Amino acid sequence: MTIIHLSAVSSEEPTPAELTAIEHEWPLIAADLDLLNAEIALINAGPYASELETRRVRRAQRRVLEIGRELADRTPGTEVVA
Repeated sequence: MTIIHLSAVSSEEPTPAELTAIEHEWPLIAADLDLLNAEIALINAGPYASELETRRVRRAQRRVLEIGRELADRTPGTEVVA
């Protein structure tokens, strides 16, 4: 018995519109991956983490925010909720 109800994975290829959306968002995806890598390095360093590792995380966080703002500005129909 399974408690997770998932529909069968379709074997359909992504549509050109979906590929375009992924391509459009790829800079944000890459920045998120960089942030994740920096956070992993900081956690793995534990109490021996250097200031350089801490700064790397902060820079990656800022980059994610910058790219997110750029994408929000370029995306038509995006509404900012305050």
